[in-house]
Amino acid sequence: MQRLKVLLDKKYDQYCALSFIENDPIQIPHQFDCLQDREIMGFWTAVLAWGQRVTIINKAKELVELMDGVPYDFVRNYEPSDLKVFANFKHRTFNYTDTLYFLHFFQQYYRQHDSLEYAFAAHLKQGDVEVENALIGFHEQFFSFGDYPERTRKHIATPARKSACKRINMFLRWMVRDDGRGVDFGDWKQIKAGQLVCPLDVHVERVARHYGLIKRKQRDWLTAQELTANLRLLDPDDPVKYDYALFSMGVLEKDRL
Repeated sequence: MQRLKVLLDKKYDQYCALSFIENDPIQIPHQFDCLQDREIMGFWTAVLAWGQRVTIINKAKELVELMDGVPYDFVRNYEPSDLKVFANFKHRTFNYTDTLYFLHFFQQYYRQHDSLEYAFAAHLKQGDVEVENALIGFHEQFFSFGDYPERTRKHIATPARKSACKRINMFLRWMVRDDGRGVDFGDWKQIKAGQLVCPLDVHVERVARHYGLIKRKQRDWLTAQELTANLRLLDPDDPVKYDYALFSMGVLEKDRL
């Protein structure tokens, strides 16, 4: 395990750098100085993060343009007549119906709260080692504002449905980790980096299995917990920093594994 730690620490140092931002969806929230703009576009970009990274980035940029470059101001002040510009927005199975509910949620939520952090942190229980309760509670809160489209539920993962919650965990990594390198933001303080769960996608999974960090055959919440528990042995205070190492090795060094 010590040899693996040395390797993954080296790869983390290599890949968790400003150069990572330019080709990753995290570049979208990096466009904003306003916390709420980062939260809105960070969350929405993460939800759209399946498929090629170039496409994800372009679709997120399209959303920013549709909100006149000021997401927080737009969601607080839009009128029904402002929504028709989103009619043609689509990414894979995410469509106009889903877009309208996301905008509705943001408007209702930010009328009551200053930061999206509360929507997650408020559901943590004393002694929680991981963010499982935060994710479950957020899912319930997200669909608590009026009549929601049933189809939209599939876009917000929850451990209650055994999902690995890759995209939500990635968003939490962005907002919670303070890496001191200018990549993740570290804006949120009520959730600790040690409580985060590692985003589990096909690239991370492949490398993690190669190094024996995963034994379970499925790609689900329990597997994400298994991976994170093993990464916590390497760094109990910041286990998901190794997401950079595992993901980048899976994408950029796959022929060497």
